Amino acid sequence: MSEVRPLLEVRGLSMAFGGLRALHDLDLEVSCGEIVALIGPNGAGKTTFFNCLTGVYAPSAGDILLNRPDGKALRLNGLLPNQITKHGLARTFQNIRLFSEMTVLENVMIGCHCRHRAGILGAILRGPATRAEEAAIIDKSYTILQHLRIAQYANDVAKSLPYGVQRTLEIARALATEPVLLLLDEPAAGLNPTETSELDALILQIRERYRLAILLIEHDMKLVMSLSDRIYVVDYGERIAQGTPAEIRNNPAVIKAYLGEDDA
Repeated sequence: MSEVRPLLEVRGLSMAFGGLRALHDLDLEVSCGEIVALIGPNGAGKTTFFNCLTGVYAPSAGDILLNRPDGKALRLNGLLPNQITKHGLARTFQNIRLFSEMTVLENVMIGCHCRHRAGILGAILRGPATRAEEAAIIDKSYTILQHLRIAQYANDVAKSLPYGVQRTLEIARALATEPVLLLLDEPAAGLNPTETSELDALILQIRERYRLAILLIEHDMKLVMSLSDRIYVVDYGERIAQGTPAEIRNNPAVIKAYLGEDDA
């Protein structure tokens, strides 16, 4: 019987900017269906790690391997961001990056682009196949908005949305790319306690409905402890701990480096 490999395997990942070492020899795994959190102080290298995973940065050393549920395995190092998205990694950003002048529905439709087959000629000629594909994209996008309970905003311009809805819209656009692994960068940033609680429930629902794995960076420890199956902790670009929420909560190194509390 063949060994079941993790969906994402990161081995010895390092990233340096000139003389500044942002990541050093970092290992991390995410299995199918897991919710894994990456936590650490500001400047610990968390967003740099996401940027390496998604092709924004080319890591200085190490391997990023994606073992898709369909059996395809590939090394992500060196691929462009759009190629990585097409292979099944999608992300949101700490600072929301929506197309602010477009409608909510149009923002989600853009997320479908990497699965679009019509091409430039089809877009110009607008034959029956192209029109059918466009109709399917609209239907798919609206269904995602329904799943995330923001369909009532479908025709609103993105910049007019309440902040919490903008956060949800960014997740909706990421889901439109049909990911196998969803990367959430500070999804609770700027949310009030009620919105954060709703986000907690939403992330769990997304995992179940879309049958995907989730890797998140988050500073809200209540959310992290509630959601996560496992947690990795980084400090100064190095992993200092990993384990279940209970193990991380009681880890002296984490308390000292991240939580900033005395080990009493």
